[in-house]
Amino acid sequence: MVEILEGANIRVDAQKVIIKGPNGEVQKIFPKQAQVKIDGKNVDVIVDDFALKGTLESLINNMFIGVTKGYKRNFKILHAHFPASIEVKGTEILIKNFLGEKFPRKTRLIGPTKMEVKGQNVTLSGPDKESIGQTITNLRNALKIKKKDARTFQDGIYEV
Repeated sequence: MVEILEGANIRVDAQKVIIKGPNGEVQKIFPKQAQVKIDGKNVDVIVDDFALKGTLESLINNMFIGVTKGYKRNFKILHAHFPASIEVKGTEILIKNFLGEKFPRKTRLIGPTKMEVKGQNVTLSGPDKESIGQTITNLRNALKIKKKDARTFQDGIYEV
């Protein structure tokens, strides 16, 4: 059972679980074998597989935390050779001058994730923990060093 946090509202439409709160809204589609039931101030997941039950309850708990408190991750763009910069245009992220490249590397923001860039400091925030994690993975994949010795060229984005 997962306790409904104060300030959050949950709605279940068949396999879709929608949780709204002061920081936004998060939606997840759950497997068909799982049933989500609301019992007063608790949410219960009914499923035969014990491991799946724990996973789904953890997902619901993360959704409640995200819409009430939010998630935030801080990073720093480090460089030894060429100063790289990040620019956000809508949902597209442009990484300029990485390793002195003429053309910017591109990736994108996932879901309701917001990115704030101040100089070399990057902050990712939002209500959905999975979307923030996928955006970080997209950034790291876009900043992979190709055709150079990664031990010498350690430029990239690192968590602070």
